[in-house]
Amino acid sequence: MLRERLDQIEEKYIEIGKEMSKPEVATNIKKVTELAKEYSNLEKIVKKYRQYKEMLGQLDGLKDMEKDDDPEIREMAEMELEELNEKIPAIEEELELMLVPKDPNDEKNVIVEIRGAAGGDEANIFAGDLFRMYSKYAEHMEWKIEVLTAEPRESGGYSQLEFMVSGDSVYSHMKYESGVHRVQRVPQTESSGRVHTSTATVVVLPEAEEIDFQLDMSDIRVDTYCSSGPGGQSVNTTKSAVRVTHIPTDTVAQCQDGKSQHENKASALKILRSRLFDKMLQEAQEKEAGERKSKIGTGDRSEKIRTYNYPQNRVTDHRINLTIQQLDKIIDGRLEPVIEALIAEEQKRKLEKQ
Repeated sequence: MLRERLDQIEEKYIEIGKEMSKPEVATNIKKVTELAKEYSNLEKIVKKYRQYKEMLGQLDGLKDMEKDDDPEIREMAEMELEELNEKIPAIEEELELMLVPKDPNDEKNVIVEIRGAAGGDEANIFAGDLFRMYSKYAEHMEWKIEVLTAEPRESGGYSQLEFMVSGDSVYSHMKYESGVHRVQRVPQTESSGRVHTSTATVVVLPEAEEIDFQLDMSDIRVDTYCSSGPGGQSVNTTKSAVRVTHIPTDTVAQCQDGKSQHENKASALKILRSRLFDKMLQEAQEKEAGERKSKIGTGDRSEKIRTYNYPQNRVTDHRINLTIQQLDKIIDGRLEPVIEALIAEEQKRKLEKQ
């Protein structure tokens, strides 16, 4: 069954290569771009499959050598067979994972929204800590971060913050972060040293381009207002801040951190488009109940997904019952152990469905 599927993929890969070389296709930029993307995606699988077939060929040759009259040749063949028999199951597993259907949004950039939730000032401080964690993680991954809108608090942190993360396959890693994040620690303002619990919410949206979701500007109301700083005080007298509302769904986005009203409007529309695109994806997933069950991080956004326990230096991801005693490293942006475990669990669920 695996070989049949891989043979079909290899045939398709060869066909696309021939199609791209046709003169009438080569002049069609849109068509070439589409084919090149598909060709590149298939190429990784085909290269691995050809490596696998080469190993199977070697296996047959070594089995013949095992029957040789020369004992030295037989011994050498047995050693190489042992090594090859260890490699083949591993490459089969890799190929099976490569055949797991990918989320079509995995390659996209993301817009992340963090809000301080339960816990007053401490929740806003924690929202700031999460932003720093994601900024450090983005730095490790060689991604770029751009703050779109921020509402800093005088006590520290943010009541709300929206930023874009751009780079290679950002959504494929960041999509697991949507949900309620809980912190357990002694706040700086707590004189008795009691551990408090506070929460912040994180929403990760795949960046929607115009090809994904087209906005009808006749459905959009644009309001301008003065930018505000910590505590809500006005920081300028010009109405450079922009709020956009999608009237049919009453979906709102705003931006005030750009250099001009024009820049803020463009950022607010980018956020709005991504929110509407995400809403469309969520509705589609509701209809595909089985698909939703196989996913992690795209469920109920009010779900508590992770706890950061400072006294015990512990992080627990409740969705996969993962506990790591490395909170200091994780909050400093070393999120890889958590993200990799979530990716592995989702792949496992998808494999079980195949």
